[in-house]
Amino acid sequence: MAKLMCLCFIILTIAVAVSADECEGDRRAMIKECAKYQQWPANPKLDPSDACCAVWQKANIPCLCAGVTKEKEKIYCMEKVAYVANFCKKPFPHGYKCGSK
Repeated sequence: MAKLMCLCFIILTIAVAVSADECEGDRRAMIKECAKYQQWPANPKLDPSDACCAVWQKANIPCLCAGVTKEKEKIYCMEKVAYVANFCKKPFPHGYKCGSK
């Protein structure tokens, strides 16, 4: 039984580490390809590049949204983030919370 518990713990630890790495990779790609379309000021809203949309399509959005803090919202305009999500055909579901929005 102890071996089974230990194995489960190891598998869970690996899964969390892989998930964290994936989220960090998505975050870096999002900054590289999409930051200029999502930063303040709220207007004008620019249509994102194909490269930005490719990142949006592949990104783990719930993981990225979980990392949105008040400090990050001083840099990124969540209204523009939603605009980019819609433009890239991966909109947030109605009522979805990302950061404070």
